[in-house]
Amino acid sequence: MSQTFRQPEILDIARRDGKVTVEELAGHFGVTLQTIRRDLADLAEAGRLERVHGGAVLPSGVANIGYEERRVLHHDAKTAIARACAAEIPDNIALFLNIGTSTEAVARELLGHANLMVVTNNMNVANILAANPGCEVIVTGGHLRRADGGLVGTLAAETIRQFKFDLAVIGCSALDRDGDLLDFDIREVGVSQTILRQSRRTFLVADHSKFARSAPARIASLSELDCLLTDRPLPPDLARACDGWHTRVVLS
Repeated sequence: MSQTFRQPEILDIARRDGKVTVEELAGHFGVTLQTIRRDLADLAEAGRLERVHGGAVLPSGVANIGYEERRVLHHDAKTAIARACAAEIPDNIALFLNIGTSTEAVARELLGHANLMVVTNNMNVANILAANPGCEVIVTGGHLRRADGGLVGTLAAETIRQFKFDLAVIGCSALDRDGDLLDFDIREVGVSQTILRQSRRTFLVADHSKFARSAPARIASLSELDCLLTDRPLPPDLARACDGWHTRVVLS
């Protein structure tokens, strides 16, 4: 297979898994390690990947992956995480769901829940839960981010401050090895921090690709959350830190 065909597939694998390794790619394509290293160097020079020891990751940059692309990435993992999360959510509570494809997956798993009041700054979540007659849906105001249906900014935060939620389920763009939740849009970060302050319990839903990515703005630490729901074991140092913080980790 020529590099013209290899490199787009390498990017597809990186988007699916969050990272690629030289050895795995060489085995996948049946080519030499040096050939893959040249491919990764070309992709890094073009700004499509960032080289790391033994492979490459998606570039951290300052911009998120496109929304439609995120919708299909790790779909099965997000569905499994969402089901595990929904199993932890009782009926008869006030719940917040924020922006992201993972929280949208959670919304789809809540269609059978009863007597929920869900506040959201995610237009897609509101549209999903409109199909559940046992769910009261309240949408915050805010600046509409057309790319993903998110509502951000001061008005969204002001609306959220009018409530006290039994539980908030949030997503993030990246999760670093120190346990910091990261995002790209500083307006969204401010809203997420308000959500955490107004919630009695807080869950993070994040598939394994978030551990291989970075973003420039910090939301909070996992030490401030009650539970992380994900699909693969955490790096050992972070797993030990979560134990010390009493942050429960649920693997779907």
